[in-house]
Amino acid sequence: MKLQHIGLLLAGLLFAGCSELEQIPESTASKNSVFSSERGLELYANSFYDNLPTANDIIRSDEMADFAARTQVPDLIRDGAYGPRQSSGWTWTALRNINYFIENATNPAIPADVRRHYIGVARFFRALFYFDKVKRFGDVPWINKAMGVTDQDLYKGRDSRVMVMDSVLADLNYATQNIRTTSDNSRTLITKSVANGYKSRICLFEGTFRKYQTSYKLEGTAAKWLTESVTASEAVMKDGGFSLNEAGGTDKSYRQLFINKTPVTNEIMLSAVVDPALSVFNDANWWWTSATYGARVSLTRTFVNTYLNLDGTPFTSKAGYKTLTFMEEVKGRDKRLPQTIRSGNYTRVNGGAVEPAPPVFSYTYTGYMPIKWTLDDTYADGGTRNDNSISIMRYAEILLNYAEAKAELGTFTDADWVKTIGALRKRAGITGGLTAKPTAADPYLQATYFPGISDPSLLEIRRERGIELALEGFRFPDLIRWKRGELMEQVWNGFYVPALDKPMDLNEDGKNDVVFYKVKPATQLAGITYINVAETVNGVPNPQRLSNDTSGELTWLSNIPRKWNDKYYLYPIPENDRLLNPEIGQNPGW
Repeated sequence: MKLQHIGLLLAGLLFAGCSELEQIPESTASKNSVFSSERGLELYANSFYDNLPTANDIIRSDEMADFAARTQVPDLIRDGAYGPRQSSGWTWTALRNINYFIENATNPAIPADVRRHYIGVARFFRALFYFDKVKRFGDVPWINKAMGVTDQDLYKGRDSRVMVMDSVLADLNYATQNIRTTSDNSRTLITKSVANGYKSRICLFEGTFRKYQTSYKLEGTAAKWLTESVTASEAVMKDGGFSLNEAGGTDKSYRQLFINKTPVTNEIMLSAVVDPALSVFNDANWWWTSATYGARVSLTRTFVNTYLNLDGTPFTSKAGYKTLTFMEEVKGRDKRLPQTIRSGNYTRVNGGAVEPAPPVFSYTYTGYMPIKWTLDDTYADGGTRNDNSISIMRYAEILLNYAEAKAELGTFTDADWVKTIGALRKRAGITGGLTAKPTAADPYLQATYFPGISDPSLLEIRRERGIELALEGFRFPDLIRWKRGELMEQVWNGFYVPALDKPMDLNEDGKNDVVFYKVKPATQLAGITYINVAETVNGVPNPQRLSNDTSGELTWLSNIPRKWNDKYYLYPIPENDRLLNPEIGQNPGW
């Protein structure tokens, strides 16, 4: 897509050069060359794809989440660390490009259905543009024309969330009704199913946001949006031709979606693909395995506890689960767990040799070290070398959107459970509870995550969403729409350490991997990482500790205060933009 966009720009330069010879204004020549043919519309529309997230955007997207321990506490939830001066994202260039296309794709020489198709693509991207703005800032100005530098609307105030999101829905409806592309083996194009998939995602967000963010007093309109999400999800489920990937069995089918060179087309709906011939790669391994380059994101134990046992029972119903060691707790669990973090007999390739690969404490802070996006060959660890395509949207999300929207509407049935949550758990190797929705609420989920939710099905749907979509960029937006920002205050906890100075063999291969100490031993064993968990190190509070001082869960950065404030549900309008246009005002609390 980007190469075609470059081609469009070069074509524009060529036409500009010709226009000088013919004394035709440059803008007129360029405009006529683009909007007088289907090929011109296609080339222009390809420029909109630059607005999709890149592969690197996706693989980093959950670094700010309640389940993610990382190198530093996010500035957003540190008192006084974030405000209008630090805020960003109030940018509108992409919108002008889209609106200019919509205004000018009117040439009657081009068949009407062709024009509607490309306008549908443009309106799809305008919907995405505005959804991102509303998620971040709430009320924003609605602009549906290509404004010039003297247009007074450049200095208008913000329009209401209701007005803007109604306009987003109108754009999505137009896109789903007019985009003609119904299949795309490359998984890089916006098809009718992808448009419905995004409608499913956006309407679920807006419906649940209005239901739980009650200060907006929009609860009465939530059902409309949830119903739209169900309808869009059904369109994908019925006509999209997608299914859950089960190739490789329960041990491999999940992770294959994230490390395959080409998109797994039965489940992946839209992807950021690689192209070694054009030196297009991503840096997933570098970011996820480096002690310095990435954020060293590690999952927390609180979240890992939500992965079920293989028989479908909650792990937290097991007697003594709180003091199980890492080696014990990862056994007999949902098979997405070993496909998400290093555990068990996980191995990597190093110079052609296959080697055991337990969690590495030069990277992980908690012991739960992610592998979801990383290739198993260490060659990719240093630099932008990854040749795996990165999923932007996949069918599993549509099933989760459908299930949640129906549960919120009170229409979720056993049959719905079987084809959504039951199907996802079956793919993960879980054997129990697949044929009927649950009848009892899980006390761990209620007490730890969702004290305001009593519906057993909704609790399990939220559990499933967290696990299935972990590290794909959904978690913080989910907390926003559920009004559960307080979960960002959770302790960053790691696996259980039974005692100081006791070597631990994390993958049970007969070789010890790590020792936790307060007084460094005089003699250190080769091949073992030694982690200091003393109260202070060189007079400075130690960020790595044990919860019970000499035993217990690992904790990371528990000495840095984190406090959620409801103003964080929206970002502040950047200060420089308010100086340029005081009419846009500021979000509450900022």
